[in-house]
Amino acid sequence: MWESESETAAGREYGGGVLTSTKHGVKIEGFHQRGNSWYVSADIPSDLQVQIGEASFHLHKYPLLSRSGKLNRILYDSRDPDLNKIAMDDLPGGPEAFELAAKFCYGVAIDLTASNISGLRCAAEYLEMTEDLEEGNLIFKTEAFLSYVVLSSWRDSIVVLKSSEKLSPWAENLQIVRRCSESIAWKACANPKGIRWAYTGRATKASSPKWNEMKDSSPSRNQLVPPDWWFEDVSILRIDHFVRVITAIKVKGMRFELIGAGIMHYATKWLPGLAGNDTTIQGEETSNNSNSSFSSGDNNSSWRGGLHMIVSGTRDETSTLQTKDQKMVIESLISIIPPQKDSVSCSFLLRLLRMANMLKVAYALITDLEKRVGMQFEQATLSDLLIPCYEKSETMYDVDLVQRLLEHFLVQEQTEGYSPSRQSLSDHKNVGSNLNAKARVARLVDSYLTEVSRDRNLSSTKFQVLAEALPESARVSDDGLYRAIDSYLKAHPTLTEHERKRLCRVMDCQKLSIDACMHAAQNERLPLRVVVQVLFSEQVKISNALANSSLKGSVESQYQPMVTNRKTLLEGTPQSFQEGWTTAKKDINTLKFELESVKTKYLELQHDMENLQKNFDKLLKQKHTSAWTSGWKKLSKLTKMTNVENHDMVPISEEPNRKTTRRWRNSIS
Repeated sequence: MWESESETAAGREYGGGVLTSTKHGVKIEGFHQRGNSWYVSADIPSDLQVQIGEASFHLHKYPLLSRSGKLNRILYDSRDPDLNKIAMDDLPGGPEAFELAAKFCYGVAIDLTASNISGLRCAAEYLEMTEDLEEGNLIFKTEAFLSYVVLSSWRDSIVVLKSSEKLSPWAENLQIVRRCSESIAWKACANPKGIRWAYTGRATKASSPKWNEMKDSSPSRNQLVPPDWWFEDVSILRIDHFVRVITAIKVKGMRFELIGAGIMHYATKWLPGLAGNDTTIQGEETSNNSNSSFSSGDNNSSWRGGLHMIVSGTRDETSTLQTKDQKMVIESLISIIPPQKDSVSCSFLLRLLRMANMLKVAYALITDLEKRVGMQFEQATLSDLLIPCYEKSETMYDVDLVQRLLEHFLVQEQTEGYSPSRQSLSDHKNVGSNLNAKARVARLVDSYLTEVSRDRNLSSTKFQVLAEALPESARVSDDGLYRAIDSYLKAHPTLTEHERKRLCRVMDCQKLSIDACMHAAQNERLPLRVVVQVLFSEQVKISNALANSSLKGSVESQYQPMVTNRKTLLEGTPQSFQEGWTTAKKDINTLKFELESVKTKYLELQHDMENLQKNFDKLLKQKHTSAWTSGWKKLSKLTKMTNVENHDMVPISEEPNRKTTRRWRNSIS
């Protein structure tokens, strides 16, 4: 058995834990058991039967009445001197504790151990075995053993706290739980270099070793003790006692990272579904295999860890009770997680959130857990984010949950960005880390959108809202977003042209890589307008790249003896870039030719339309005009032509014209 120096000294001072009563009025030879009944071997026949559950004790009144105030009061209140049977089914500790108390009353030596002291202390309090009846009564003896032996021992404090689980509320009222919790907390917060007491450490076997089998693993004075040495021992406690210990450890000032690691170790042991992606409630078999067993010393009584508290019953009842127990564990763990960032991993928080949603934990605790995830959302992984939708919904995954987590992350980033402490920093490390965090979250969200886009029931509105939740500066490249959009269009072929255009507005074509542009140029699922934008943006980038390279070459030519020509530049360009550029250029030229052809055809059609309109107007006018009107129109045209010819005759000189005129007049006359 491992013991510290203080444990050994206390044991010697207390007589090795063997307790006897020097005074007893009945000479007996010992106790013996027959079935569920206990008898005292004595010359005087028993005159009192005490019934505790199914066990019955055939004893004598005088040894018990001389040390138990409760038995005295029961006999006195009954007003029956011949009363010989008493039932005490509510006695804490049960028949085992009463057996030790009865032996003490008879003066039989009893062995006090860490496993029986809490039950015996509560039974002594129940039986009112105080100093008023006899000096050195059982309450005084058990209280001294707790104070001087148990609380000075790491091992005994844990065993007593574990054995107190079935003694509620007596163990709470007698301060046994509080004192053991504080004792464990003080020892857990001690400097590991000064630890000399026994501890289990991380067990390599399926079940933890017995206390009396761990002597070979006892830490030596020269052996380094890891900071998490107390995790395995504390993880055997029930959740309410574990919360008491962690609360006491927080008060002592332990580092929050170590407290968070202890909480994660406890959760993986008590919540089998938390270790992996399996989110189903584990049955008895998993619960039994995932928890350790501890045996305590002399009575060989073992405890099987886990949340299987029902020995008999139907499978449905057992599953329901296990669900309630796991729900209680999750709610308690959420309430004691340190508020500091990175106290526990983001993956642990998301797996805890998955189980909390599945078990329908209180809404306030789920909200608090979501805010904690938002504080370190950049550490999440895609597998942790794929949380099924446990509410009544058509979608497979809980997209609304990821939307809320992203909103908490953005609020946290904005709060930290405007905090005075961050503004007062002279360096830009925090700003750079903030941008890196947003970039990681952007890649994570794009991967999540790609995964959930295959769901036929996911609406385009939800998809678009989640894609637009991040600011534009968060994405350096939109390749991931393009992949998600293409996957969504492929899984939803019935989208209208308007819906596809609206969905593609989320993507910035200028942030696409060459490979993404090549794929988009040949993608038939994209609207034609988006394809044109992709090709145009790629042409602009190529032009800018060539301009920059030529400018850079002209600057470098001043320092280089030879000017690099186009052939040398192409030879120095990677083959993949050359092929991609050539293909993109061909696509651009083909698209330009098609656009010019369409424009030419449009102009030809417009010209033909004008000619048809003119011919139609002429036909319409000819139909409404008569022959008489057309004759007068012809005559008027001839008259106009004659006048024009006369006006065109210009005289050579003024006199000959006059003579000619006169002659013409004379001849007429």
